[in-house]
Amino acid sequence: MKVLVLGGGGREHALVWKLRESPRVEKIWCAPGNGGIAAEAECVAIDAGDVGAIVGFAEKIQPDLTIVGPELPLVRGMTDAFRQRNWPVVGPSQQAAQLEASKVFSKEFLARHHLPTAKMYGAFDSPQKVYSALNSVSFPVVIKADGLCAGKGVFLAPDLAAAKDFVERVMEKNELGPGGKRILLEETLEGQELSFIILTDGERYAPLVPTRDHKRLFDGNQGPNTGGMGAYSTDELLPDELRETIRMKIVEPTLQGLAADGIKYQGFLYIGLMLTKSGPSVLEFNCRLGDPETQAIVARLDFDLAEVLSDVAAGRLDPSKMLWKPGAGVCVVLTSGGYPGKFENRKRIDGLTAVGQFTGVKVLHAGTKLVGNTVVTSGGRVLGMTAAAATLDGALAAAYEAASSIHFAGMHYRKDIGAHPTRQPAAGD
Repeated sequence: MKVLVLGGGGREHALVWKLRESPRVEKIWCAPGNGGIAAEAECVAIDAGDVGAIVGFAEKIQPDLTIVGPELPLVRGMTDAFRQRNWPVVGPSQQAAQLEASKVFSKEFLARHHLPTAKMYGAFDSPQKVYSALNSVSFPVVIKADGLCAGKGVFLAPDLAAAKDFVERVMEKNELGPGGKRILLEETLEGQELSFIILTDGERYAPLVPTRDHKRLFDGNQGPNTGGMGAYSTDELLPDELRETIRMKIVEPTLQGLAADGIKYQGFLYIGLMLTKSGPSVLEFNCRLGDPETQAIVARLDFDLAEVLSDVAAGRLDPSKMLWKPGAGVCVVLTSGGYPGKFENRKRIDGLTAVGQFTGVKVLHAGTKLVGNTVVTSGGRVLGMTAAAATLDGALAAAYEAASSIHFAGMHYRKDIGAHPTRQPAAGD
């Protein structure tokens, strides 16, 4: 098999890592890839969201399977372009990707199909309307930009002043671009978050192992929201009774709702949940794998990923093939100083060779690139120290030992990934 992976972050490095382990795979391309992926696949300098350029490249190489990592290519219709040409691809259609592309679309879908979710105060297309509505909501309140904002479009506002500041930056100063033209206001849910991701071929589906992400920048869930500072996966996150509740009240009604709306969904569907006192509630949908959840999940993967994804593309998923290692998988994210705000790139990364000697640890690159023979930083989230072990404590110890061996100017990471969080308000990504 020849495989094309679209994207250049930690999630895509995790996919490349596991695809390379398949005896079926003889060649992998990654567009655009990164400094770590370059050691395991042929990186191609094409923007993953450029549908025309990717289609042109695929015409030349004729991949047997294409896997779309990030949301932007999906929202722009990448998989539709591939399916029109009968090319095997994993990922939902442009229509289905609206579940992530528009918070309003997603919220209306949840309401239409009576799925548990936070109450929405309203959706607004002008800052004046939002300011007026804020006078009659309960604080803290969740404010969501409607469109794609690279993980920066959700804010849990503790009070009126903070809410107005966020709305002003998003709607009047246009800090998040076109994704911030409309804003939603929602009630705040309290509990623990859970990332529940399924893989479906449009008919059959199978859940991946459960994960929990840590979105805040600092220990103790303090500081601004980020794209994700780390994640962990253990079966203890999902007792049997909770698993059954999620299946019956959320997963299957979601898939039935999509079918009723005439949307055939194929690929990964990420369901962000809040485990409230009254049961699980949907915070958000993503139309692709989470990052860094993917890294913690694939650390536990015990099947041929290329075979299963090829089955999905062909519409013949066999959930019984999807086997998982017991124990735990974790990912600790190392970031550039200043992230998620302004940060400097091109910082030399030292210690990568030494980490290769740790058993059970894989360094997954996110924001890196090669300059000559030197790996340098090229993004906010730089590396994901990923480990699997028989216990969560064992996996965490391995990941943190590896993290302590890496050095670059301004490097930051959380020291409490995998710690059992206290009940807290949260809003999703």
